[in-house]
Amino acid sequence: MDFPAELKYTKDHEWIRIEGNTGVIGITEYAQGELGDVVFVDINPSLSELKSGEIFGSIEAVKTVSDLYAPCSGKVLEINQNLNGSPDKVNTDPYGEGWMIKIEITSPSDLEGLLDSGTYAALTGN
Repeated sequence: MDFPAELKYTKDHEWIRIEGNTGVIGITEYAQGELGDVVFVDINPSLSELKSGEIFGSIEAVKTVSDLYAPCSGKVLEINQNLNGSPDKVNTDPYGEGWMIKIEITSPSDLEGLLDSGTYAALTGN
């Protein structure tokens, strides 16, 4: 199982890639594997701001529906519209084309509580 070292992780199985003051957010390879085939990603198109830990959407798979949680606070810059027609990108490329939202990080201190790849791998038993 792949947990890229450059990412930060939440206990709820989201990841964030920090690019300057921008954060790219998605779910981990472990999470998509547990969910099974993703059939729908629901993120409110009018979402403009997030607080750390806040639900920003949901992901529906064959097995279940799960909420998506913000790993940090920020202003929403972009929602991955490609997931509307191809939600399976979350399964095939969770750290690339399967990203979900991009935010401008407004509270960098939120990032201090996130997990590194080794700690997240241990949490998942991998």
